[in-house]
Amino acid sequence: MPHDPYEALYIHIPFCASKCHYCDFDSLPYKRSDPYIREYVEGLVGELRSLSRTGELASIRTIYIGGGTPTHAGSELISLLYALSVTLDLAQIDEFTVEANPESLDEQLVKDMWALGANRLSIGVQSFDDEMLASIGRIHTSDDAKRAIEIAQSRFENVSVDLMCGLPGQTLEGHLSDVSTAISSGVKHLSAYALSLEKGTKLYKKRRCLDLPDEDAQADMMEGAQSLLESAGFARYEVSNHALPGYESAHNIAYWSGVPYIGLGRSAVTMTQDGTRRMRVRNSMVEDDLDVREMAAEDAMLAMRMAKGLGKERIQSMQELLPDMPRVLERLVRLGLVEETDDAFRPTQRGWLLGNELFGEMLSLAS
Repeated sequence: MPHDPYEALYIHIPFCASKCHYCDFDSLPYKRSDPYIREYVEGLVGELRSLSRTGELASIRTIYIGGGTPTHAGSELISLLYALSVTLDLAQIDEFTVEANPESLDEQLVKDMWALGANRLSIGVQSFDDEMLASIGRIHTSDDAKRAIEIAQSRFENVSVDLMCGLPGQTLEGHLSDVSTAISSGVKHLSAYALSLEKGTKLYKKRRCLDLPDEDAQADMMEGAQSLLESAGFARYEVSNHALPGYESAHNIAYWSGVPYIGLGRSAVTMTQDGTRRMRVRNSMVEDDLDVREMAAEDAMLAMRMAKGLGKERIQSMQELLPDMPRVLERLVRLGLVEETDDAFRPTQRGWLLGNELFGEMLSLAS
């Protein structure tokens, strides 16, 4: 079936050195030397070659290798990057990100990834406090994280780190210290997430014994982090993401902009669309099958994840499909979740803190 060209490629590497206590993602604790890692990567390479032959990779502009911990795959990761370099025209790739964890990042791996076309590293730090790291089952230390950032910057200008707030026993001062350390390390991008206790994880099972910050304390952490980051020149361009000018994640913006993407690997999702339908498929199973009205409502919701919000010209083009849009936006402005500017409706700080309500209102436009 004819469809809009794919512009983003996501590849899932599910392997990790160990399972973190909060993790409910599809990640597999395997030894680096396990032959299954090689078999898995060989399967990905075969899929890449097949997609290249059919022309499905011709319009790819961003690549993201996520996990799991891609760098845990070591030499097999390098084999995958080599395959990408010969199946895609890397000259047309705007952004090529690889996720990394501190314990599996070394100088040689950094050099090889850079030489094979990667231009952005995203390092899962979570905290620079050894006590916090131990409480969530991370196997690296604060010193490991600082060393990994320094090693990454020996080749990569575009380095991002992930931090978490709301960890067991964490204080506002502790989280802001983490943010300050990240800023002083010279990274260009920071993703800040609140801890979520997911069923089946180790933290969820012992949740009644944990000293967890409440929602108000988490909100204070997020707002305090934003203030620190803004004073250092970072802009919050999406609900959880901050960047120095020019270092916003192009791959993630593609997701939030409704750009079709290909997903390869165990838990990767492919989103295909044409002018009338949008479909997401994971492991040959259809997860979403949206009609044109549902597509428009989803696009409105995704726009409210981003600081630039929903442009008024785009709102006008959506109103035939979503006639309740003006009424809903007016209500959201009254509630303080959205603000109106000359050219757009944008989420407020309160809107981001109450994201479930804001995003739910946008999706309900298709009802």
